[in-house]
Amino acid sequence: MQSKAATPQEYIDSLPNERKVIILAIRNAIKDNLPKGFEERMGYGMLAYVVPHSIYPKGYHCDPKLPLGLIM
Repeated sequence: MQSKAATPQEYIDSLPNERKVIILAIRNAIKDNLPKGFEERMGYGMLAYVVPHSIYPKGYHCDPKLPLGLIM
């Protein structure tokens, strides 16, 4: 189910406690290992990690206006 949260924090805050603990553990592991300059965002109603236009200006090949998705 896709979330309507606008930010990663809104998404985390909306989760039931039993899911929040698991998602936070995964999120922390990803963020601890995310290459410098990559960003956490919301994408397609879920947490997403992207290569922003500042690093890869061509963006996502299907829609260059979107940053290149890394993990969605």
